[in-house]
Amino acid sequence: MKQVVMRVRSTAIKAGLAALLASLVARKAGAALIGAPESGGIGFLPGNSQIADDIFWLHNEILLPVIVAICLLVLGLIVYIVWRFNETANPVPSRRTHNGLLEVAWTVLPALTLVVIAVPSFRLLAEQLIIPAPDLTVKVTASQWHWNYGYPKSAGGFSFDSLYVEDKDLKPGQPRLITADHEMVVPVGKVIEVDVTSQDVIHSFSVPSFGIKIDAIPGRLNKTWFKADHEGLFYGQCSNICGIDHAFMPINVRVVSQSDYEAWLAQAKKEFAVLDRVDVAATRLVHP
Repeated sequence: MKQVVMRVRSTAIKAGLAALLASLVARKAGAALIGAPESGGIGFLPGNSQIADDIFWLHNEILLPVIVAICLLVLGLIVYIVWRFNETANPVPSRRTHNGLLEVAWTVLPALTLVVIAVPSFRLLAEQLIIPAPDLTVKVTASQWHWNYGYPKSAGGFSFDSLYVEDKDLKPGQPRLITADHEMVVPVGKVIEVDVTSQDVIHSFSVPSFGIKIDAIPGRLNKTWFKADHEGLFYGQCSNICGIDHAFMPINVRVVSQSDYEAWLAQAKKEFAVLDRVDVAATRLVHP
């Protein structure tokens, strides 16, 4: 009887652990498709593009170890100097003014460190700035304080405003402050070019999960791009202090399958007024 009870307990414990593991895996899988901050969270939002993954790699594998190593080195030097060269240990101070080997070391080592950082940085910068042939171009116009998304003539030639949803209007599961009433919808696995400008002051279009952040400047058309790897809903915000309602300019990007995108496109053509018949892809780029 005792063995039966122990087996039942063991089975129950295993089942409980399996359920817990399954819930954790489910949470992780779900979090990978929602690019939103979590209460008490730390670190980057879930990445959803190759550029975002490369940014995270550069930070975690290059910058963070270099920062930690430099901090520990400086801390070690300070502790050593306080211990070795205090007044008690050195009643008669040294009159040495130069150390050739040390001067070469503190010149060469930082230079080599910068080279280690620069090589992957330049590769990442080129990846961000060289835009592949886009499958879809969306024009994003910033205003105080909302975003306007314009789809080119090839996708219907419509545009719509996206405004902050107040707390009283939030639906269950929608995060406060970063929920917008209309989302920018794009297909998964396609190259999306984002042309960003502003009607008034300088804003900044930033979606961390895609690894994109670019200024929206009046009279200029700045370009960036991303290619989403997974479907889901991803959040961003204006990241320039653009005025009193700066904190209320959320960015919501929903990545869907091609069939769902086409269905949304058909509905959006009917829902939104045709405000801008300009083919964004053919718009002349104004250089500074």
